[in-house]
Amino acid sequence: VSAGITSAPLLTRELQYLRWSSPVTQALGVSIVTFCVVLPLSCHRLLYSYYFIKSMYLDSMSEEVLKESLDRGQEALRFWQGASTAALASPRFGEVTQNPELLVTVVTASRNEGRDFHYLLQVMQQLSSIVGGCGERRCAELLICDVESGPQENQDAKLLEAHFRVIRRSPQEQQSNQDYVNTFEKEKRDYVFCLRKGWELVRPRNVVVLEDDALPRQDFFGVVKDLLSRRFALQTLYVKLYHPERLQRYWNPEPYRILEWVGLGLVAATALFLTILYWNPCSSSFTLSASHLLFFTLYFMAATELLGRHYLLEVRRLSPQLYAVSPATECCTPAMLYPGNASQRVAEYLDSSFCFKGNAKDIVLYHMARTVHGERSHSVEPNLITHIGAYSSVRANPARPKLL
Repeated sequence: VSAGITSAPLLTRELQYLRWSSPVTQALGVSIVTFCVVLPLSCHRLLYSYYFIKSMYLDSMSEEVLKESLDRGQEALRFWQGASTAALASPRFGEVTQNPELLVTVVTASRNEGRDFHYLLQVMQQLSSIVGGCGERRCAELLICDVESGPQENQDAKLLEAHFRVIRRSPQEQQSNQDYVNTFEKEKRDYVFCLRKGWELVRPRNVVVLEDDALPRQDFFGVVKDLLSRRFALQTLYVKLYHPERLQRYWNPEPYRILEWVGLGLVAATALFLTILYWNPCSSSFTLSASHLLFFTLYFMAATELLGRHYLLEVRRLSPQLYAVSPATECCTPAMLYPGNASQRVAEYLDSSFCFKGNAKDIVLYHMARTVHGERSHSVEPNLITHIGAYSSVRANPARPKLL
């Protein structure tokens, strides 16, 4: 009898602990509703969310994006075939002025696969439409660097010769560049040629190099101008203008993202508690205690990671000043900003290294920026370009490319 009497208060305390007014029960309920109901229903079609259902949506979304790019490419082909040089701009894009504030060099080669997408024509159509958005003077001088060295001509570059300055290797340079090298070394040599040739021709104050499948966004030049006005630009080797969306998550080796993630959780949790102080329609039992603050910090951190950091970064597009600059990441060079004469230092660094699989030009640059005294490198987020190159000009392609 005494044992039963003793256990009764314990049972009562457990029931009180689990009733709805208990913070533990409320925390459990909020977590279940958020992570098992709300986020799965809201995010199952978001490509970069953990909840994205690949088996249901990846194929159809990939086909839709391919079709949009194909349509855009065909429209760009019609545009350039029908465009008269005088109607594009005055002065002509082919008349590149000396010492411009910014030179944009687009590196291009012909593609055996995906040629109907006309990536170069898409990129140049977009550049020609946004380059005049900086007032009386256009935002940048535009240059095409055609590195095609095979027997077939780069037809898209040939079409654009009537409208833009196109640079190529001379026959003598092509002959001296005929020795067999792997794909990654050839890609690097082509990149170095374009860096040096553009600098020799124009002597720009700053350089942007785009690969021919890097489609600039509408605010491209506004953000680049803002980046160049910031103090860090004077002390950086390069600024990456693109990083693959699938690699932009918080759960990542980059330390700054972990700090950003924790900070976001703390700010969101604090804002929630301040709201509860003045408005608490659900009669929440949470208080501004260390344990409750820790729970909601972790709650918001988990929610934002599962939703997808990529979608949170899109909010920064409201203004060029909101774009974030952080230490550079390792992968990919489809869009690079080289402030001042940094493009020539980059050419020298690349020339001093031999590239191969696992040591492509992006890896070389990343390690140079980390090991050479006085050099720094940065990335900007969110991306300033959309990578439209489903079919690569230098690597093997699947029959039907996928978004992931």
